[in-house]
Amino acid sequence: MSKDLLAVIELGGYPNFARLYESLGFTVHTEASMRNAVRTLKKVTPAVVVAEFNFQSDFRDRTSSLETLMSVLQRLPDCKVIVFYEQEFAHQLRRFTDQHPVHATLAFPIDEAALKQALQQAGGQ
Repeated sequence: MSKDLLAVIELGGYPNFARLYESLGFTVHTEASMRNAVRTLKKVTPAVVVAEFNFQSDFRDRTSSLETLMSVLQRLPDCKVIVFYEQEFAHQLRRFTDQHPVHATLAFPIDEAALKQALQQAGGQ
């Protein structure tokens, strides 16, 4: 049985982990914006979402566009979310995780072994 994984890569600048995702049995869907990710969630029910936390201080009522995605994921309670973040925004990320269920958070640079472990705990082989 195939499991879907949605990778949201807005800024990037880190390795493409598609091979790792696929080696754990995931069918990978990649989007470059939250808007496209939300559109994909209308067609695909992922077991895991991997996305970046990009703190945006200019948002009045949110910390990042990841909150938009999380509001859609509320209808998918079994979906696990793994968040990549910059260490300098750890404080803002804590505010985010206090309000939204997140399976794992990984600071840049991403440790592939830690990502693999988080994916396995989230249901990867």
